[in-house]
Amino acid sequence: MNKTVTRSTGLISIAVACGLALFGASTGNASASNQIVAYVSLHTQTMEVMVDGRPAFEWKVSTGRKGFETPTGAFKPTRMHEMWYSTKYDDAPMPHAVFFSGGYAVHATDAIKRLGHPASHGCVRLRPDDAADFFTLVNTFGPSNTSIVIAE
Repeated sequence: MNKTVTRSTGLISIAVACGLALFGASTGNASASNQIVAYVSLHTQTMEVMVDGRPAFEWKVSTGRKGFETPTGAFKPTRMHEMWYSTKYDDAPMPHAVFFSGGYAVHATDAIKRLGHPASHGCVRLRPDDAADFFTLVNTFGPSNTSIVIAE
C-alpha cells in the first residue's frame, strides 16, 4: 500500500476515533474539548500536538534563527495553503502551510538535517510528512478548534 495513503488513513483514524469518543461520551451535545493544541518549544525545538487533550505527536522543528525570531504567544490559524510561495523570501516553497501570525506559518521543509535547531526566517518548519499530518489535522478539526502555542 502507498505510504502516503497509509499515513493519511492512520491520521484520519486517530482524528475520527477521538471525535467519536467525545461524541459518544456526550449526551448529544458536541464536546468543547474537540480541539488540537500544538505546543512549540523554542528551547527544545520540538512541537507536541495534543488532540482532545491527549498527546498525539511530537516532532522536531526548526524555528527562527538569530535575527529572525519566531513570535511567541498563543495563536489561531488564520489561513491554510497546500502550497504557498513566500512573497518575502524569493518565492521559497512553503508546502502544507498553516499561517498563524501575519507571514509566519507552520510548514514543511526539505532542510531536514536542520530540524532540532533554529534555522528559519521565523516560521516553524517540519518534516514534509509531519507538516502534511498537521495540515490534515487542522483541516479536519478546523482552524477555529486549533491553537498554536509558541513558548521559550
